Amino acid sequence: MKFYILFLFSLFALSSFAQTESATTGTVTSKKKRGNFYAAWGYTRCWYSKSDIHFIDKSNKYHPATGRYNDYDFTIYDAKAKDRPDFDAIKDVINITIPQFVVHAGYYFNNKKDFGIEINYDHAKYVVTNYQKVHIKGNFNGNYVDQDTILDPANLVHFEHTDGANFWMVNFIKRWKLYEPSKYFNVGFVVKPGAGFVYPRTDVTMFGERLNNNWHIAGWIVGVESGLRVEFLKHGMFEFVGKGVYADYRKCLVLGKGNGTANHHFFAAQLTMTLGLMF
Repeated sequence: MKFYILFLFSLFALSSFAQTESATTGTVTSKKKRGNFYAAWGYTRCWYSKSDIHFIDKSNKYHPATGRYNDYDFTIYDAKAKDRPDFDAIKDVINITIPQFVVHAGYYFNNKKDFGIEINYDHAKYVVTNYQKVHIKGNFNGNYVDQDTILDPANLVHFEHTDGANFWMVNFIKRWKLYEPSKYFNVGFVVKPGAGFVYPRTDVTMFGERLNNNWHIAGWIVGVESGLRVEFLKHGMFEFVGKGVYADYRKCLVLGKGNGTANHHFFAAQLTMTLGLMF
């Protein structure tokens, strides 16, 4: 629930800023309209590049579940991963946050709504594919390994961010109007470059021991999205955008805080649809 609280706090801060900007604009001239604040909800699909995942634990702590002391430093090369959309849960209102959802909140600064700023949260999910053939290199309790192997979750590793990979970004917005037949309907093209941090909850199984870790800031992310924005009936808005990001997870928790970490980075492509309200 931490990231929901963080988003609500960010939304409140952005709303306060929008109100301040509006008040300032109103003191200049009464003829000028205030800026435009909006909030939107939607869902996304993701595609990921291969990544090298480095696991390390030099704590040498004893784990009763495995009957061994943890001492490893190894890398899995070119691991394939996929998303987990879970769109079948959308029909159940109670579970609308289970699928890969997104939440956007933003503010356009001027009357033409050309430029703006947006807080963007993507609840993306990242799942390394089991039983794929990978190359692994490194040390396991003093034994050096450099070979191809099958990624079997029962005796080696299963790795995922499914609650989730969690992209938090602040985007700057530029918009061009393409079609505006009336003041109650228009179609525009938007571009949103941005950056932020990743806040994953990593679910990992290593050598038969599983732990679904806590959420925490694990690294950074940069990217850009672009696509169509439709505004209708004065307060309605719809966006269909494509997005490309580079995410660097520098410190993912593995078997608990202080008991091993993992790091990896990847490129991701997304297609997202959102529906929202303007104020």
